[in-house]
Amino acid sequence: MIFLAGRDRYTQRTLLRDVHDRLTNQAGCVDVRYRPSRRRTRYVIADVDPTTFLSNSYDATTARLEVRFWYPAGVDQEYYRINWVEPDRNLMLDFHQDADHPDLGPCHIQLSHEDTPVDRHRASFLDAHPLAVLDDRLQQFPAAVEAIRWENETPSLPTWPV
Repeated sequence: MIFLAGRDRYTQRTLLRDVHDRLTNQAGCVDVRYRPSRRRTRYVIADVDPTTFLSNSYDATTARLEVRFWYPAGVDQEYYRINWVEPDRNLMLDFHQDADHPDLGPCHIQLSHEDTPVDRHRASFLDAHPLAVLDDRLQQFPAAVEAIRWENETPSLPTWPV
């Protein structure tokens, strides 16, 4: 059992259950589930109707949200990855809070295409409860997805931050 720092008796399992409940009530999210299983939860996935989720018409007909929070030893805040995935275009846009790119600070947004990162930018560090972070990031996805530009079949995020 992993306890999250500064979150008295708040475990990773409890957090992911709350993430599941939050996505179940999010407009456009359907078929919210745990991975790899409810008993061994590591992250939460939701299939998404992009037009409903983004409150705007959109080129992709399907998308998926993947949410993972964890607390590595020796770190003062939760790490997370909140991914917007479009399987048909092999596109992923995600917010990361981890130690992968220290030059970008503790948090960044990354755009990947065909399993290769194509653009990264610093994103605001949110020193808040993980569910508040999730809410903020979910609110940022419509603007972030709208900021994606395609040129010669390659996406980029030229106007981030928005």
